[in-house]
Amino acid sequence: MFGLFKKKEAPKASQSGEGEAFKFFAADFSTEELDVLAVTGPSGFGAVPQEDTGLWEASMGLTAWMEEDSPEIHQEEVGLVALCDDTLRGYLRQRVPPDFIIKFRARLSLDGTRLLLVDLPQPAFDPDLKAILEQQKKPESIYVEDLGTFVLNRQVGWYEAEVDWLDTAVRLDFDKGETDTMKAAQNTARALLSGAQSWDERVRTFAAGQLTDLANQWAQDREEEDEAPEEITPEAFMERMELDAIQVDDQGGFTFWFADGEMFWGHSIRVSGTLSGGPDDAQMEG
Repeated sequence: MFGLFKKKEAPKASQSGEGEAFKFFAADFSTEELDVLAVTGPSGFGAVPQEDTGLWEASMGLTAWMEEDSPEIHQEEVGLVALCDDTLRGYLRQRVPPDFIIKFRARLSLDGTRLLLVDLPQPAFDPDLKAILEQQKKPESIYVEDLGTFVLNRQVGWYEAEVDWLDTAVRLDFDKGETDTMKAAQNTARALLSGAQSWDERVRTFAAGQLTDLANQWAQDREEEDEAPEEITPEAFMERMELDAIQVDDQGGFTFWFADGEMFWGHSIRVSGTLSGGPDDAQMEG
């Protein structure tokens, strides 16, 4: 298991003396170790805690990989994963960047969708992988009639553009997907924009109805004990909401994201719903 460290040295890995946590984690992987070269995806290592172990499952996407002694390049999506402690987690996040070529030893999962890291990745080079990397880094955009030009945000996997919403510039985005799916999401956006005045009022009114009491509770918590905070009315709540972004999907769904006007100390306000049913959920986020 990762996690055998020495002072002032990089983390080191060992498969001797593996704990039960690692054995359980590695059960879905082959025991054969491969020397791998790979192209990392647009996002770095993320991590989620493992219950009752004090360890993390770290993971990042790979867009292409190959065995060092084989010319075959695999370009189906594969996840690179590791079970690690806090030190190794920090090392991977700092030393394994996105959009990069790395070399490491790993064990392939039985279903072929993940590679289990068994030593520390190092920078590497391969001309064929370099060509793949250069291609994946090229900007990708599409023009959508009535909406404008959308640029792919590779880190989150959606297309985004700046659009005019009642004389305010906001970000509009939809997920990258099949052409018909994206066209359906674009139709959701067109419907919202064509009725922007009505939708803006409906979304703000719904949010105020759901969250004004909470905003007043936050205001009371923020004020000194001997000072009574000014009450936030639903009308004031609506006015202080500042629209930042709108997300749309192919099922007529939408999510509006607002800056909170400092009502929740800088958190966001999220309002979701559908074209057919209107707004149906409002939350303070972040």
